Order: sequence, then structure tokens, then C-alpha cells
Amino acid sequence: MLELFPGLRSLRAFDAAARHLSFTRAADDLAVTPAAISHQIKELEAQLGVTLFARTSRSMQLTREGEILQVAAHESLEVLSRAVMRLKRLENRSQIRVSASPSLAAKWLVPRLDRFLALRPGSDVRLDVSHAVVDFDREDIDIAIRFGEGRYPGLRADLLFQDNVFPVCSPRIISKDKPLKHPRDLLRHTLIHLDWEAQGSPWPNWAMWMKAAGVNDFDDRSGLHFGQTSFAVQAAIDGMGVALGDSNLVADDLAAGRLVKPFELSLRAPKQFAYYVITRPDTSDAPLVNAFRDWCMDEARLTEAKNTEPDAA
Repeated sequence: MLELFPGLRSLRAFDAAARHLSFTRAADDLAVTPAAISHQIKELEAQLGVTLFARTSRSMQLTREGEILQVAAHESLEVLSRAVMRLKRLENRSQIRVSASPSLAAKWLVPRLDRFLALRPGSDVRLDVSHAVVDFDREDIDIAIRFGEGRYPGLRADLLFQDNVFPVCSPRIISKDKPLKHPRDLLRHTLIHLDWEAQGSPWPNWAMWMKAAGVNDFDDRSGLHFGQTSFAVQAAIDGMGVALGDSNLVADDLAAGRLVKPFELSLRAPKQFAYYVITRPDTSDAPLVNAFRDWCMDEARLTEAKNTEPDAA
């Protein structure tokens, strides 16, 4: 049957023509002439003994045989493309692609990347910022840092850290007229809300914190509402109100004095949720991937240690 197996050039030409249903647009994709596409398709049809396209004077459609081959051809080309990317990655051992959620990237990962580059001079770190689930079999990603339950079948997931949540604000907004000595004093300030749920489990919010603090008579609808932690924290830094900050994501801002922690009361994030460093199980031959993962774990330990220091509050 090997003599019936199409060549790569023919499959690429057919895949492009099948996607566009146009030899001209397929030719543009592959930087060849429409005549070259037509020639490849004719050779492929002759080799397989089937008709792949039904042509009229105004349109072109796939035949049933063409539809079957299109699915197989497209999947095969994608598999080959991913394999080539992996080969290139092995050849270029100084490059690594990292995917992280926006808030973690902005408030924790990016401010520390210079320390990794100092440890591994010449490394090429490519950062992809996204909430989307990473498909390691289809995407050009080496490491992902995600928030979830740590269940990633077929992948390695290392616990990075869990969060405590507590009020934070700019020291500029605390005054004699609006002190923050008791939880009820928060009612005189703008509250910054994070509208988000962790896969059905409510993330610690102001209603939960106020209840724990013994304050029940407040309107949890008023104030500023954001969908991402980094925006809520930045609003607090800018003096727009008081936010509930994730301990690990506000550690740097607390240490630098951009934020203060007016109350010790904190809420533990849902125990089933945490940040994880996710990698493929076959990265033992990729030293840079292993080095980046280990560096992340070390940085997480340093961050959590900073959170437990007496003056961190």
C-alpha cells in the first residue's frame, strides 16, 4: 500500500485547496501558481484512482472521497508540523515558551523573570498570556502555569502555591477622616470587587470577609467591579479603594509599600484550587524546561516566606 501513499507536496496542495475550495487561494497560501496546485491535485487523483473535487463553471466542492481525505490530510499535516516544531525546540535548547494567566503573569511571573535570566544567561523566554487551557499536543508551549484543581491527565502538575485573601489598599487613602482601624471603617471607603468563581466555588469576596469580621449591614453591590485580580489590585494601588488581594499576587506590592494590609483577618482560598506548574511528562531531555520549573518552585517558596514575615502586613 505504500505506493498509494501520497507525497507531502500533494497533501499540502490538496489540504489548502480543500480548505479554500479554490486553487487560486490555495496557491496564494503556498506561494505557488494555481497551475501547480491543479497539477498536484490531478496527480493525487490519478494516484488514488478517485475524484476529489466536483467542479462546475462557478464553484468547486469536495466529493465524498475528498471529504474523507481532507480530514486525514489535515490531521496528518498538523501532526507533522508539531513534530517539526518539537525537533526545532530540541535543536534550540536556549528557547522556552511559557503560558500563564494574565493576573499571575502581571503580578508575579514577569517581575521575577530577570532573576531567571540571570541564572540562565542567553535563555530565550517566550511568554504567552492567556486563560485558555493549553493543549500541549497541539500548541507550541513548553510550560503552563494555571489555576485549578491540579488534575491534568497525562501531564505533570507541580503545586506552585495557594492563596490567602485579605484587604489591601494604598496607604494614601487612609486619613484621620477615613481611618481603617476597625472592619466597619471599610464602609466609609470604596470597595473593589472581583467578580469571579472558581469552577462553581465562590472565590473569597467582600460578603464573606465582612461576615467573618462581624459586619453584616453593608451593600456588596456598590463599589468597583473587575473580572481579573490584576485590575482590582492596580485599582487599589492607584488609590481607588480597598480590594481583597491574593497573598502571593500582592506580596511584591506590600513589600514595596505600594499597598498596605490594614487588617490581619484573611480568608483561605478554596482548598481544591491552587496555582500549578504544568509540563509534559517527556521533558526529561529538556534541561531548560526543568530549570524553569524548578526556578518557579523556588520563587514560590520565597514569596510564601515573604508572606509569613511579621512586617509583611
